[in-house]
This record gives sequence, C-alpha cells and structure tokens, in this order.
Amino acid sequence: MALVLITGSCGLVGSESSVFFAKKGFEIIGIDNNSRKSFFGKDGDISWVKNKLKRNIKNYKHFDLDITNFTSLEKIFKKYKKRIKLIIHSAAQPSHDWAKTNIFKDFDINSRGTLNLLELTKKYCYDTPFIFMSTNKVYGDNPNKLPLIEKKKRWEIKSNHYYKNGITEEMSIDDCVHSFFGASKSYADLVVQEYGRNIGLKTVCFRAGCITGPNHSGARLHGFLSYLVKAALEQKKYFIYGYKGKQVRDNIHSADVVSCFWEYFKKPKRGKIYNMGGGRKSNCSIIEAIQIIEELTSTHFEWELKKENRVGDHIWYVSNMKKFKKDYPKWKQSYSTKKIIIELIDQFSF
Repeated sequence: MALVLITGSCGLVGSESSVFFAKKGFEIIGIDNNSRKSFFGKDGDISWVKNKLKRNIKNYKHFDLDITNFTSLEKIFKKYKKRIKLIIHSAAQPSHDWAKTNIFKDFDINSRGTLNLLELTKKYCYDTPFIFMSTNKVYGDNPNKLPLIEKKKRWEIKSNHYYKNGITEEMSIDDCVHSFFGASKSYADLVVQEYGRNIGLKTVCFRAGCITGPNHSGARLHGFLSYLVKAALEQKKYFIYGYKGKQVRDNIHSADVVSCFWEYFKKPKRGKIYNMGGGRKSNCSIIEAIQIIEELTSTHFEWELKKENRVGDHIWYVSNMKKFKKDYPKWKQSYSTKKIIIELIDQFSF
C-alpha cells in the first residue's frame, strides 16, 4: 500500500491530512511527539487527537519522534523508502511568544527539523512530492507598511491599492522585523525552495494565514479563532494585543488547506511558493470575530485590550491565492469565517 508521511500528524493540518488521505486509500505514517503540550500546557495537549486517529483510521501508524533527531527519522525513511508517495511537513513550533523564550529550540524544530526531512527525502524517495506548511510570517512586518485606513471595527487597505484583493507572493521577505518564529520559518521556507530549484525535489511552500478547524487545540499563545471561541464558551477573559483589536486576520479551514494539498499532489511542481488563506471570502478583525461569536451564542464575554502589540504581528493581512488558483483551477474554497466559527462552537459545545 502507498504511504503518506505526515509530520505533526496530530496537529490541526496533520490530523486533517491523515483523515483525508486515509479515505483516499493511503496508509498513514504519522510523526508527532506532542511538543505542543510542553509549549502551551494542557490547552495545547493533542493526545486526544492521536487517540482518535488510532481509533478511527485502520492504516494509521504513529511514531512519537522528534524531527530534530536525524537518526530516528532516518529509520523510518530507510524502512519505507519509495513506498512513501507524499510527504506533508506540518510539524512546527508555531508561536511568536514561545519562540522568544527559547530561540535555539525554536530554530532547531522549525529550521533543522525541516532540513533533516529534506535530506532524507533526497536520499530515500527523491521523486516524492514534499509539501511544507510555511506561514505568512515570512513576510515579517512588511504588510504593516502598506497604506492602511482605520475603520470603525477594522483596519483596511486603500481600495485602489495593488494588494486590494490580498497580498501576493511578490511581497518582499527582506528588510523587516519577523519575530524569531518568523525567522526560523523563513529559513525553512527558503531551504525548501532551494531543494526544489537547486536539487530538483518536488517541493512546495504554502504560506498560510490563520488556519483553524475542529481539531485545533487552541491555546492562549496560538490558535486565534479556536482559542477565542473556547474563551467565549468557557467565559474566560480574552486579551487582545495592540492595534485597537482591529487587526485583520484571514482565516482558512483545515479542510480547504488539505484540498490544496490534494490538487498539488496530483500535479506536483518544483520549488513552488503559494500564499494560502481565507482571502477576501474569509477574513475578520478580532473585534469582528468577537461580535460574530456573541451573536451566534447569544452571550457576552470579557476581553481586555493591551496597548503593546506582538512583535511581527500583522495589522492587516489578507491572502491572495490567484497564483495557486491559476496553477490548480479545480481547487475551490468551501468555508467562510462565519461558517468556521459555527463549526468551532458546535465542536466545543459538545
């Protein structure tokens, strides 16, 4: 049976990918050591996802491995070799705030872990497509330099600007503040491209906005919509950092992300980069998200605005996916922000 190897298999994107590709008839090799629990405490614990995957997917094999350990990873690649037909690398340290507390560990996971996987792909399954979950944080704070207009509930770009339909891959990743998380992911993004363009691997970087879905273990330091919904339902005080709460996020459901993977897998290209996000169909400010949640739940919950913003945080970010849609015209986006929030409310109310 053909295999799909997924790192971060119990995270949001990894678990969605595991279910999707198992339904397509693939055996799943899942790699995840639940490091989110050490990053974010019990809110970040994803052992419940691992148990669900092992229970519901007959051909799911789980490996509790650290991707920074080259020797342990090589044993898996050496065992399965060319049976591996797709690699989805979604394991990461995903938090700006946590990265600053342990810069070496953040770089090890996001940068060296990615390099390990690329080297093993080159050695054992050269023709296998390699999908890397990158981030819009590779653009650093360059989006904040755009001509933005403050409106009642959100920041917005000028209506006649080149990026009015969202930010494209043409935006520079240089000469800006990234945050240490953004820097470690930028290295990984660039080296994934290099293994495609220089060495010839079939690699792609998806530079994602805010990804969410029902398997998201949202925590205070990571998982915007997921944690916001959880805070509302549990009546926890929610803290907003900077920009008057009007900072705009574009939100994409993990199912829409994985459908991108499927289209790429069927027709892989080398050294590609694509922005990925909710775009103009699915975006909101934090204040707008709170309003939607309160309307849907008929409740009010407490939140507090902190004046200081997070380093590298975006004031306004909306993805433009025209490049991906041009290369893969069969891909269709299914979820709006409101539809995502409704699903999260149903999930956490259960």
